[in-house]
Amino acid sequence: MFFPPLPPETSAPPCSAPFFGGIVTPLGTAFEQAVARLLDEAGVAAVVHSQEDGDARRYSLRPEYAQRWLPDDDSLGLRQRLLAAGTAEHELLQREIVLSLLHSPVPYVFYCPEGPAAAVRVRRHIVEAARVTALSFDTDAAERPSEAWRYDETTGFTVLPGVPLIDALTRATQPTNGRRYAFSCYRATEYVILLGLARELAAHNPDRLAMLQRQWETRAIMSREFHDTFLDEHGSNEAPLPPRFYTPGDRVWFRNPDEASSDATGYEGSWVFYLGGGLFSNFWHPERPYTLEDKCLEIFHWRHGLYHDDAGESCIDEDRVERRIAESHARPDERDAILARMFRLRDLAGTYADGGCIDRTREHPRCTCPTAPASA
Repeated sequence: MFFPPLPPETSAPPCSAPFFGGIVTPLGTAFEQAVARLLDEAGVAAVVHSQEDGDARRYSLRPEYAQRWLPDDDSLGLRQRLLAAGTAEHELLQREIVLSLLHSPVPYVFYCPEGPAAAVRVRRHIVEAARVTALSFDTDAAERPSEAWRYDETTGFTVLPGVPLIDALTRATQPTNGRRYAFSCYRATEYVILLGLARELAAHNPDRLAMLQRQWETRAIMSREFHDTFLDEHGSNEAPLPPRFYTPGDRVWFRNPDEASSDATGYEGSWVFYLGGGLFSNFWHPERPYTLEDKCLEIFHWRHGLYHDDAGESCIDEDRVERRIAESHARPDERDAILARMFRLRDLAGTYADGGCIDRTREHPRCTCPTAPASA
């Protein structure tokens, strides 16, 4: 492999009440100055509490501001609250990311001074790319623009020599020729994450971008290997994140809790990004991002679009699903009953019982700093 895995987060001790996990760094002037710059740039320095915790420093939202901006650990309305408080439109995404990181129940641990600011920039790049990603959903076919990509069964889709990786990813996910290329939702999220990382490396770590370029000219990193190379996961089955807590740039899984319709390829669930402002990405109709309610209703009604083709394969009739969604919107009592079920945390893998579609964890890119912690 030409691109070694990014170092995973190191652990941090549990935080003491009333402060959440927040942002954690080693002690030291360089770290304190870097975090101070980030908080100043985001306009949130006055609402942050910091405390020494052993050989680390932890930054969290002050409780009174956490209750004001993220009541009951609900980040979906944060953007609207910031707007109502007079935050300028161009400052919203940065501020929303930083406030959510500061309020995270699970600490974000950074081992280099540039780490927190880099993490925020990568999340911004992901959100900005996910907002305009326009693809064709297809789990059987896969297409890429031939002027930038080639395919081989052993290496997957690789970038043609001489084509910058950022350009190749942008052409595939944000086509300007009117054509939309076929992707599964999972592979699409990999491309958006990769684009966010590549843009950060282009500006702040060009040597590592060159390694990433060489990697994708040689062999694509996909699926579990992609996760293990580039991503960390917050939350767990035993300690799930709050069901309405999301940070812009999170990769999020919504599970289909209906066993029969989940047998249809591509309908086991849905991979999306949280865009901020209570909205989630919609790669197939980017002009219509999902609310949490939209996504839950869609997944619930997949069961009503289930049919079997001539070969006996499970399929989903999307038009029928759309009609059932519209009918639920016209019947508030029905809609509310569906959402009450779907807003539950999902069942564990292999189980279809009383769970909903909300996942217990969120995924995000690892730190892109040029140096790794000694323990990595």
